Amino acid sequence: MNNEDLQQEENQLREQVASLSVAQKRQYYAQELQHIKDPDTYAALNWAFVAGLHHFYLGKWQRGLLNLFLMFIGVMLYFSSAFSLLGLALVLAVFIIELPQLLNSQNIIYHYNNQLMRRLLQQFNN
Repeated sequence: MNNEDLQQEENQLREQVASLSVAQKRQYYAQELQHIKDPDTYAALNWAFVAGLHHFYLGKWQRGLLNLFLMFIGVMLYFSSAFSLLGLALVLAVFIIELPQLLNSQNIIYHYNNQLMRRLLQQFNN
């Protein structure tokens, strides 16, 4: 989804939140505040630690562990004399795969937060 679609989706979700009772809104916002994610934190984790820490920030443990593992293996191979080119290639591959995550961090977090809002609203509607 593009930025405009995500903003429109957020506005629709905010309208649904506005229709909740005062007590429900209080509970909703308390839960939202605990779980909402910041796009700048996500981007900073991705930029500073290409190894996948931004995946842990969103709770995607398997992908984060896979990235860490691949980066570790790549670095270890790079510093070994026999497989340094393979190690460099592995590190570069992880970087290239994660580059779109960095460039699209704003929309990724927008989408994550919209999904969070939708889940919370479903709890209050049930």
